[in-house]
Amino acid sequence: MPIPPTMEELIADILARIESNEFPPGTQLPSGRELANHYGVSPATIQRATATLRKRGVLVGRRGRGVFVAEKTES
Repeated sequence: MPIPPTMEELIADILARIESNEFPPGTQLPSGRELANHYGVSPATIQRATATLRKRGVLVGRRGRGVFVAEKTES
């Protein structure tokens, strides 16, 4: 059984999946339960990771709809 990722590894992997366009801007992420199963962590861990990425502006939460990759804005 593989060792679950640390919070930093989890966040880095989600960011890598976004940057590789596996999750392009505007895409809804899989459910917290699906991500928890994929990474072998608890749903609470996924919730903390997505909350961190929302604070960074990488993800946006839409009440009742889920978590989405933020649209890129020109700097």
